[in-house]
Amino acid sequence: MKPDVICGVPAVAALFARRPGDVLRLFHVAELRPAVGAWCAVLAAARKPYRLVSADELAKVAGTPHHGGVAAVARPRPLLVFDPARPPDTRLLLVLDGIGNPHNLGAIARSAAFFGVSALLIGGGGALPSDAAYRTAEGGLDCLDLFHTPALPAALANLQRRFLVVAATLNPNAAAPQDLPGGQPIALVLGNEEHGVSPPVLTACRRQVRIAGSGRVQSLNVAQAAAVLLHTLAPRGAT
Repeated sequence: MKPDVICGVPAVAALFARRPGDVLRLFHVAELRPAVGAWCAVLAAARKPYRLVSADELAKVAGTPHHGGVAAVARPRPLLVFDPARPPDTRLLLVLDGIGNPHNLGAIARSAAFFGVSALLIGGGGALPSDAAYRTAEGGLDCLDLFHTPALPAALANLQRRFLVVAATLNPNAAAPQDLPGGQPIALVLGNEEHGVSPPVLTACRRQVRIAGSGRVQSLNVAQAAAVLLHTLAPRGAT
């Protein structure tokens, strides 16, 4: 697997805070020398390279001009294999069913970290952590335990013994998020940008939830919907 290139001060700060041993090398522009000094010291102690480069050189390293002045090259972070019999100990598990856009993945991870969610389950066929996702997440991906399963419907069916498994849908008869019953951990499922939650996954969900709007447009972007739902559900005790 090729290394990840993680850009921007918040994302690189989260990387050094949580897995500094995975950093292979660092590139930065002159303006950020004070901000990156501690990271350069960590790399120097580990005898790993870091370099001061121009913005144009950094754009080549990062693969984008939107690098925020710093880019870390790091070992890819392996996803944890999800075991439904031993799910993460959390009050709110965020589940992604076929999210295809890495920018949406990053934005969802950023919101999840902001609202205190600790675990994210990615179903088969969806976008995985990538340079674009890390850049959009602003450090959020490194704040989460990342799980993966190729068999999401079966995993959710097994989770029913512990979690209230809830799908976000456009169903007009779906519950408002604030009306979901309390007292049980929630597994919140978000679906694909175009098609929503897939039929097999929807069948494995016990409840559906919907964000009510004005009706002028059909729905929110999935990352926006995630933020709205997490704002309502996370205060119930997401850990």
